[in-house]
Amino acid sequence: MFLEQTSAWYRFIVKMAGSGKNPLSVSFKTALIGFIGGFVAIGLLALLTGLTSAVWLMAPFGASCVLAFGVWDAPLSQPRNIVGGHLISTAVGLLLFHIFGNGFWVLALGVGLAIALMHVTRTTHPPAGANPIVVIMAGSPWSFLINPVLIGSLIIVIIALLINNLDEHRQYPKFWR
Repeated sequence: MFLEQTSAWYRFIVKMAGSGKNPLSVSFKTALIGFIGGFVAIGLLALLTGLTSAVWLMAPFGASCVLAFGVWDAPLSQPRNIVGGHLISTAVGLLLFHIFGNGFWVLALGVGLAIALMHVTRTTHPPAGANPIVVIMAGSPWSFLINPVLIGSLIIVIIALLINNLDEHRQYPKFWR
């Protein structure tokens, strides 16, 4: 019995060592496209914020740019995931905030529900997992769902469509549905 338990624990711990090597290969060209895409997308959103006195930018958009321009061919980087993930996660955060306030458990529930809903709708986008935290801690109004979330995520997708497809070896998106 002791050996069986020890063996099970050992196997459990050994799994955490990993079993392969990092599959990402990075070239200068990939890094340059990532730089240009992130610079243009965040630069445009920041410029719009400065020119209009409206909020066009939120921190999770920086992480969305990493995916959209750095690992553009990953399933979690596709337009459906960027826009859908941000909308779903923000809606969850807004709903919970406006019903329950901003307690620690509301933050935790928001992130957990956002993950589950993105998963079942096939719109998982890791940066969007932060959106409930952003909207709950800021006490955001419902209009936050439109601006910056919907408009900002659409701007990132449009720029990703333009920048990524300038490279003849890239096709973005890999899928829409």
